[in-house]
Amino acid sequence: MDTKRPFTKPATTYLQQVELLRERGLVVDDPAETAFYLQHINYYRLSAYWRHFQIDNTTHIFRNGARFSEVLNLYVFDRELRLLVLDTIERIEVSIRGQWAYQMAHRHGPHAHLDENLASDGQYWQENRAQLNKEVNRSSETFILHLLATYSEELPPVWAVCEVMSLGLLSRWYSNLKPMPTRKAIAAVYAVDEQMLESWLKHLSLVRNTCAHHSRLWNRGFTIKAQLPHNKPQELAGQFHPGQPNKLYNTLVILLHCMDVIAPRHHWRARLRDLIRQDNIPAAEMGFPPNWEQREIWRDRTL
Repeated sequence: MDTKRPFTKPATTYLQQVELLRERGLVVDDPAETAFYLQHINYYRLSAYWRHFQIDNTTHIFRNGARFSEVLNLYVFDRELRLLVLDTIERIEVSIRGQWAYQMAHRHGPHAHLDENLASDGQYWQENRAQLNKEVNRSSETFILHLLATYSEELPPVWAVCEVMSLGLLSRWYSNLKPMPTRKAIAAVYAVDEQMLESWLKHLSLVRNTCAHHSRLWNRGFTIKAQLPHNKPQELAGQFHPGQPNKLYNTLVILLHCMDVIAPRHHWRARLRDLIRQDNIPAAEMGFPPNWEQREIWRDRTL
């Protein structure tokens, strides 16, 4: 039986939206300022954050004393977190692309990406190669245009095409790479096994896309979970929170580990820690365990 009904709610003005929030118990100190934020952020975008302050998500009644300023603070925190995470994923992506190109070229030749024999699944390889062709052909990079105009191969060498690959395509290419010594050599740079790196690439692709599309990170449950180490590397295995496998905390531990590998003198740990330490930030909803700062991964490194 179809229980759906027509949508009959009318559009509301910004001031009407403010009044609705007040009727539901949200403290609005400055109605005009609140209307301004609703104008430039959008009611439904902010609703994902004020649900945390509601007693009942069906009636939308807010808990006593909840303020619009708290909702806005949580929204701003999430935006800053998203930018911080995106910045770090970019650095890790660049590193792994370089390792993929280096190992492929030295072990299988400059045009290893044209060799279907290196693929576990030929059909999947053809799909990935077609996508790589699209990314190369729409590139305006000078070095790509020069290589295409100068040489007869279908695609430029692996160390060039890696620079126009998306993280998603890199993840798919690595997961379909058959030669185990090559997979292991790439993963070894990051002190993990090849299955773990494959899982991390898939997960970080999703996280990266979430950030790039300005979607919420705080309290999100990711549909693609990262594989967590049980005993290797030993110093990393105990840093995760296995009880919250799809939350952001475990992602942040992965990013910290990778940053320690590729940029040992980085300041990202301190920036991230300072952001999460802010008052009234509900870190538990991101999967943070109690006393998270006491774990080794969060302590400053000395060189």
